[in-house]
Amino acid sequence: MAASLEHVQEITRRVADSMGLEVVEVDLRGGGKARTLRITIDKPEGVTHEDCATLSREVGTIFDVEGAIPGGSYTLEVTSPGLDRPLRGARDFERFTGSKLKLVTKEPVNNNRYFEGRLQQFDGQRLVLETAGGGKSKKKQQAEAGKQVVLELANVERANLVPEI
Repeated sequence: MAASLEHVQEITRRVADSMGLEVVEVDLRGGGKARTLRITIDKPEGVTHEDCATLSREVGTIFDVEGAIPGGSYTLEVTSPGLDRPLRGARDFERFTGSKLKLVTKEPVNNNRYFEGRLQQFDGQRLVLETAGGGKSKKKQQAEAGKQVVLELANVERANLVPEI
């Protein structure tokens, strides 16, 4: 199964690259006839429905011709990462410097694992976050607002953009 997923990822990346798209995630779930292959794509100016439809048509044809997905039966979903997209890896943190985000650390920093704020700086290993406040209580949120905290990328468990509308 892992080898076929790697093949699917390679096909997806090749087609997406030719269309100027970034592959955020390729995920194959379920079993038998209930399998779903979800491909998440992005590009700097945002993903359109046409981008999703075109990639779906192109990769779906290649998957079927090459028999890339054993058993043949699957549902293909191509989607954008959404406004609250997850950040995975240095490339995402670099791209979204200046954006608001929420993140959870693996180990506490200043007795806190939950942070929300604007990503001020990223040097490839450490990120500087100007906090919007932390903790569960309003009092703690107000006390923490506007402070800068330095976090190691290796300590980030998960991070998501916070939509600014």
